[in-house]
Parts: sequence; C-alpha cells; structure tokens
Amino acid sequence: APTVLVYADLARWEIQLRQRRGEIANLGSENFAEKASLKYKRAFFVDWRAADRLKKQALPRADFLLDTNDPAAPKLVRGADLRAGLAATVRRPFRVVPFFDPGVWGGQWLREVCDLPDGPPNYAWGFDCVPEENSLLLGFGAARVEIPSIDLVFLHPRELLGEAVHGRFGTEFPIRFDFLDTMGGGNLSLQVHPLTEYAQDKFGLAYTQDESYYMLAAEPGAVVYLGLKENVELPNMLADLQRAQDDPAAPFPAAEYVNEFPARPHDHFLIPAGTVHCSGAGSMVLEISATPYIFTFKLWDWDRLGLDGQPRPIHLTHGAANIQADRTTTWVEQNLVNQIHEVGSGPGWREERTGLHEREFIETRRHWFTEVVPHHTHGGVQVLNLVQGAE
Repeated sequence: APTVLVYADLARWEIQLRQRRGEIANLGSENFAEKASLKYKRAFFVDWRAADRLKKQALPRADFLLDTNDPAAPKLVRGADLRAGLAATVRRPFRVVPFFDPGVWGGQWLREVCDLPDGPPNYAWGFDCVPEENSLLLGFGAARVEIPSIDLVFLHPRELLGEAVHGRFGTEFPIRFDFLDTMGGGNLSLQVHPLTEYAQDKFGLAYTQDESYYMLAAEPGAVVYLGLKENVELPNMLADLQRAQDDPAAPFPAAEYVNEFPARPHDHFLIPAGTVHCSGAGSMVLEISATPYIFTFKLWDWDRLGLDGQPRPIHLTHGAANIQADRTTTWVEQNLVNQIHEVGSGPGWREERTGLHEREFIETRRHWFTEVVPHHTHGGVQVLNLVQGAE
C-alpha cells in the first residue's frame, strides 16, 4: 500500500474541452484524433463510470487532492481539508460553476444576459446544475480549488439529498437544470426520450429522462412542439420521418403531425418520456429534467447540418419504439400545459405547484415574493433558479 495517496482530479467540462482540442484520449487508448463526440460518449459510458468507482474508494482516504484544471498551475490541498470543505458545503446553499456551449440552433440571449464572450457564433446551452459535469470552487485561504461537483454527491449523498431521495437514487443527483437558448436561433431537433422500461432494458439505466420546459423569455410567435395532433396515424408519421431521412427533397411535414403551443414567459410545459417535443425558435427555456441527459432520440432535425458541417444523428428506430401516440392535443392540453395550482400564500408571497406530471418524480414549485420569506426544504434536496427579478 502507498504511504501517501494523491488523487488527481479534473472537471469534466475541462475534459471535454481537451478532447475537442485533441489533447487527451480515452482510457487505454491513443484516439487523440477521434471525433470529440465519440470520445465524449466513450468517456460517459466507460471512462467516467470506471473512474468514479475508484474515486468513491480513494477520496475518503486520500492524503492530498491535486487540482489539475490549469496545467500551468496545479494546486495541491490536503485530503482532510478538502473533506472538511465538502462537509461545510453540504450544510449550506451553494451553486456549481456554470458552463456554456454553442449549438446549431443556438441563440443570443445567454450571451447578452450572462455577459458571455463574443467568440462563438451563439450559445445554445447553459449548464448550471448538472453535477455529473459541472464543478465546484472551494476556497482555502488565498487558493481556489476546482473539483467536479459529483465529488460532493459521492462523499455526502445522504446529507445532500435527504433520506427519501438518497434512499431512491443512492449516489446519483437526480435533478438537472440547464438553459436552452433559441432567441435569434432555430428550433431544437424534434425528439423523444425513452420510456423507463426501454431505458432499463437497452441502456441499463435505473430511470429515464423525464423533463419540462419553463419559459424564461419568448419572442412573439414562439411555440413549443408537444405531443401529436388528434387522429394522427403513427405508421404514416413514421413513414414521413423515414422519407425525410432518406430524401433531402422531402422535408418532414411537422405541422401535420405535431401540436404547436404558443410559448410565453412563465409558461411551463411538462414532458414525460415518450412525448414527442421540442422548443421552437425565439425561446429561452429553463429545462428541468431528470439526470440521464444524453438519451435523446432525434426524429427530425429540420433538414440542417451541425456546426461541424455534418448531418446530426437521427434515431428513428429507438424513437419509434417510444413515441406515445395517445398523447394527443386534448390530453396534452389537460395534462402537460400550465398545470399550475396555488398551494399557499401570505403577506408578500405566493407559492404554486407547476408540475411535473404524475409520471415524473420531480416536484416543481414557483414562489412569488416581494419581501424576505423563509423556505423549508422538508428534509429533501432543492434546486432553485431565479425566473424573474434581480438577484
């Protein structure tokens, strides 16, 4: 056994950036020049799973942690101090380090509001609570150490999540918050997520990617595509999707098959797995979802190329196996659009339940307040996002 154990750590967003620059390969490989998207998928399913098993064993007993995010200035912190810092973090509100990424449908709202650099053509994504990929900053005197935020989940799952959530999810953080910016951009791909049993059988997941769209902003005429229209024949829809995939001259007639609901600020659209959906152009979405976030089956990508000039993958076989054809206009209106109910009010405050659907395990509450008000966690983890007003 080693006399001194040093655990070298690196934020997963930094790993992705190094993959894109061709600076690193996957574990046991020399695939430096491979497409970054393939290296990322391999890391997600293989490298990070294996490394996390080792991390869970090593972090509780490491003598030192080495922060390797800046190759020119690595930082070393005593393991005992790191663990004390994480123990202090889990007893108070905290936030993770956000990161932002361009995309083929990306917009300009995030750049303006978050004062982001001018370099990329747009910002499609903002990741602001994805512990699997975000990081934490801990201060030790004048030094600042950056570690993956999943480290906190691994070392303090029960204290962070609470009894009920920890009992169900173990060392997984089941809630994901991110931003989807199409203000001045385009539609997201038309898509569907796997049903729970499909996610279990095909991918070995314990649960699936249920989600919702909360509208932070919307241009006039913005829409959300959600559910199928009444009397749609699914075989006909699938045939048209396949035709669009095979023949660029035959675009998919989305308006014939998929509902378009007007999108306004503070609307909340619930999206249980199996529901065909996407955000349209001119919207700023707070996406609230369960954590398994790369299991998106694209059905149609509006006949466009990705930022790399190549067509993005379409997953019709997976998608066809999961589309719930009975989620049509009336059902969607009655179950998935603005299901908002007041649950309490008092001087200077009002609390509303906005979702999610009964098939989704996340509960969403909206709090309006004009003065300082207490908020109780009731022993469970909560993720908060300001949706109106100054911070």
